[in-house]
Amino acid sequence: MKKKNIEDNNLVDKARKKNKKNRHHTQFYYSFLTIILLVCLVQMSFSALLNITKIVAYQRKLSTLESKQIAAEARNAELKKDIKNFSTTATMESIARNNLKMAGKDEVLVIVNKQEIPKSDKDKHKKHGFKK
Repeated sequence: MKKKNIEDNNLVDKARKKNKKNRHHTQFYYSFLTIILLVCLVQMSFSALLNITKIVAYQRKLSTLESKQIAAEARNAELKKDIKNFSTTATMESIARNNLKMAGKDEVLVIVNKQEIPKSDKDKHKKHGFKK
C-alpha cells in the first residue's frame, strides 16, 4: 500500500509539473499576443493621426484652389468682355485716335503742346508768389 501511495504521489507530482509547465507556456503566449496587439494599436493610432492631418491639409489646399478657380473664372469673363468691347470698329477707332493721334474723315487733328517753364524760371515765380 505504501508503494501504491508513493506511485500516486509521483503521478500527482508529474501532473502538477506538467500543469505548471503548460501554464508558463500559455502565460508567455498571452503576453506575447498582448505585446503584438499593443504594437498594432500604436501603429493604427499613428496612421489615423497622419491621415487626419493629411485630410486637414488637403481640405485647406482644396479651399485655396477653389478660390483661385473662382478668381480665374471671373478674370476670364472680364477678359472675354474686353475682347468683345475691343473687337468693335468704334472702339478700335477711338483707341487709334487717342493713342496714335489719328483723325477720322472730315476731321482735323489739332495737337497743343504745353511749353514747360525752365527750372530757373519756376524758382523765380515761386519766390515772388506766382503760380503756374
